[in-house]
Amino acid sequence: MGDPGRLDPRITEIMRKPEYRNAQWGLLQTEPADGRVLHSMFPAQFFIPGSTAKLFAISGTWRAVGADHRFVTPVYAVGERNGATLTGDLDLVAQGDLTMGGRTRPDGTVAYTDLDHTYANDFPGATLTPENPLAGIDQLARRVRDSGITRVDGNVIVDSRLFAPDPILDPVPTPLIINDNLIDLLTTPGDRAGADARLDWRPKAAPYEVTSTVKTVAAGKPANVTVTATDGGTRIRLSGTIAADAKPLLRTSPITDPAAFGRTALIEALARAGVEVTAGATGPNPVGRLPRDYDGRSRVAAYTSPPYEQYAKLILKVSHNLGANLSICLMAVTTGSHQCADGFPVLAGFLDRAGVDREQVQLMDGRGGNPADRTTPQALVQMLAYWQRTPDAQRFREALPILGVDGLLAENCRSCPARGKVFAKTGAAVGGDSLNDRLAVGAITIAGYLDKGGGRFDTFYAGVTGASTPTEDPAGVVAIANDLALIAAYLQESSP
Repeated sequence: MGDPGRLDPRITEIMRKPEYRNAQWGLLQTEPADGRVLHSMFPAQFFIPGSTAKLFAISGTWRAVGADHRFVTPVYAVGERNGATLTGDLDLVAQGDLTMGGRTRPDGTVAYTDLDHTYANDFPGATLTPENPLAGIDQLARRVRDSGITRVDGNVIVDSRLFAPDPILDPVPTPLIINDNLIDLLTTPGDRAGADARLDWRPKAAPYEVTSTVKTVAAGKPANVTVTATDGGTRIRLSGTIAADAKPLLRTSPITDPAAFGRTALIEALARAGVEVTAGATGPNPVGRLPRDYDGRSRVAAYTSPPYEQYAKLILKVSHNLGANLSICLMAVTTGSHQCADGFPVLAGFLDRAGVDREQVQLMDGRGGNPADRTTPQALVQMLAYWQRTPDAQRFREALPILGVDGLLAENCRSCPARGKVFAKTGAAVGGDSLNDRLAVGAITIAGYLDKGGGRFDTFYAGVTGASTPTEDPAGVVAIANDLALIAAYLQESSP
């Protein structure tokens, strides 16, 4: 353990706050040029990583598939063509594309908001990107029409055999993902108290139906919107109240069968594009009709994703849990396996080559949300130092949230000297404490790079485990996360 007295006194003042009286702090800062340790507190002790574990998973996938890898999702015609009619099936072969065009801007980059819609049910202020979540499906439908097919006398099937869903990974990745496997539900207050609130939702596809009985109440009242879903998640109902002066309130509901949803969405998109499908749009995905393989089959459409670097940036900036877990499955696929768990040996091999002491890392998922996940400050700093030795150092660094600028650090330290000079992944593990009517903070962590000027970027980790909040108000967790962001800022500002 280093001498914590060497730390900036503003840091030690934070660590001595009453909310941390039963907590354990860890900290490590090194200078990558020579590995010199500048600050150190329990660097080889296991801590709960929270989402800083994503640094391992995304690094492994970045190397396994390549920063410039693009996911190509094809549609095959399986049957006989007679002019514009296909007697047979259209098979969409899912390739593990995280967004299927649903966040892609016209310039090919992937859009994100600082607080992602995947967190809408947990934190206030989550917002939507403007892109059409069905963009990739619509493009596939148009390309089927461009291939000359105007009628499918048969079915449409989503081939999800790329990998098997693994329930250990939560949220569970699927080979076809549309809108993060979520239905977005946006409630806007009416023009006066007593009026019905306005509802918009997306992506729209049968048999999903959404209704709302949410009422507008007087300005200044707290929002209280409840979401319930029945019939396998396809009947969604919103109830409750929203204040007349409130901003639009976002909630989400899960798409429980992504393959069936994708099949319906593609059939409906084909209809919009001028392609008739004789099979009904709703119902189960008829996987029993899939061929063994597609050798000799005609590829009639394909959607090509942005490069993987853009997905890595999305996952790291907003702490995208589904995308991080998907990375484990994608690493497995690179070996020819259909079992997501086979991604862990790929990650293990990468960590060994990267100079990370693998025995200082315990992972059961890609997101850092499993109760068994642990890592030491030293292992995380080793992971970060690896990137400094590669040609992708700047690309990886800039994929992280930037203090006071974007991602989950956008609102921290917006006017402090370190703004724009800390590139770091944050993490949190929070649960309830019913005994004391408060929140138990398993860990709040932050790890990344400190821009010290002159091209020097120190690697660092700071984290606290075993803290607690005064009440059950999530604002207490936000306050602890702000303390960790401030520690990062003070490390950047202080000498050496």
